[in-house]
Amino acid sequence: MGNLDARIEGLTSQATRGRLTADVGGELVELTILRGHVLGRIDQAERAASLAEAFVDQAPRDPRSLVARARLSSLFHRFAAALDDLDAAAALGFDRRSMDEEQAAVCQAVGRYEEALTLHRQALSRGQGFSTLGAMARCHAESGEADEAERWFLAARRTYRGVSPFPPAVLEFQCGQMWLAQGSLVSARIWLESAARRLPSYVPVQGHLAETDAAEGRTPVATERLRRPALASDDPDYATRLARLLDRFEAPAEARFWRAHAAARYEELMTRHPEAYADHAAEFWLTVGGDPQRALRLTRWNLALRATPSAQALVNRAMCRVGQRQQ
Repeated sequence: MGNLDARIEGLTSQATRGRLTADVGGELVELTILRGHVLGRIDQAERAASLAEAFVDQAPRDPRSLVARARLSSLFHRFAAALDDLDAAAALGFDRRSMDEEQAAVCQAVGRYEEALTLHRQALSRGQGFSTLGAMARCHAESGEADEAERWFLAARRTYRGVSPFPPAVLEFQCGQMWLAQGSLVSARIWLESAARRLPSYVPVQGHLAETDAAEGRTPVATERLRRPALASDDPDYATRLARLLDRFEAPAEARFWRAHAAARYEELMTRHPEAYADHAAEFWLTVGGDPQRALRLTRWNLALRATPSAQALVNRAMCRVGQRQQ
């Protein structure tokens, strides 16, 4: 993490001394996104979005600037804007293989898995490196094909020859996340603990390990593990999970504190980035937030934005909860 911070600071210094060149701009945006993901910091993703806009302003004819902005648009679930920038980048001559990977990622995000798989296969036909194998793994994972996805995750991990812990740790986190969603706690823990060994400060990994602890009935352990990300992260998802555990652990005063914290933060995020946080806000209102009608409205909007199995499952849960309330 120290090396990552130092590299970002060095690139930032270069950017402030002169123009945000293509090489500096692209790397600075990517590393800022990475730091935000690893630390669970939404403000870093917002900073990356501002950098990407500045990059486009200074290099509007460089396709790399448009791709950088497209990634941020996709990260905040502004998928139409992301595809527009990718089309513009393609018209400016952006590399075909890289373009396939970028477009496939957007297709996955909105539930168009067959299109994504076609694009991934095209990329794989040009070479089976870590990124292409990992992209194929994520596509199968998001479409619910867990066993097939794990084969690709394993293949990707075997090909990695770098020295940075970040790419394999992120890959292992994604596979652990998949198995946790499938309810396979043993497999989830194996992958998540491997990611944690590579990168102990990886906040989403610690959050999911806490979720695994809770599912195994180890509520006190899960609660202690969750307090650190809830305090360090500006993502209210951790506060939501902690409030739920504290309710279960019969600590109502602390649960109320974290519930109020999460509610205030979701109100803020839904003002700034409604597309990106509709599903997480719905999860909050469906559980500790105590407003299933509001949750149902958000889940239906989220499903309209991206017709994925997880989005549909969230709608179904909200409908069941509203029905229970009305009985």
